Amino acid sequence: MASWLTFVVIGCVGGLFAGIFGVGGGIVIVPALIYWAGFSQHKATGTSLAVLLPPIGLAAAAEYYRHGNVDVRAAILLACSMFVGGWGGAYLANQMKGPYLRLAFGVFVSGLGVYLVYGACKRLGWI
Repeated sequence: MASWLTFVVIGCVGGLFAGIFGVGGGIVIVPALIYWAGFSQHKATGTSLAVLLPPIGLAAAAEYYRHGNVDVRAAILLACSMFVGGWGGAYLANQMKGPYLRLAFGVFVSGLGVYLVYGACKRLGWI
């Protein structure tokens, strides 16, 4: 079992990235729990989902709302839809073996990275 300090560092880094980029769970916390805390892919994903709502959902959203950067109607619709999608995704993930889930996660994050870098380079006029 990882030390309490490991979890505190993972939480701080995940929170920092969540506040800056709106990400944290899948991109920061899940890999950190796997590689730094020795969690399985499934345990890391489940733990990340359990963690995100209270600290991120409340603190970060309140700060963005304070600056007029939250569309409450869209947030409610997205939250309800994500409730259904989250259940479906969790059901599917729990039907997969760990290595396949990790592969799917890696492909997703890599594809997203390529897409974001390409778009940024295009907007900067580099391509």
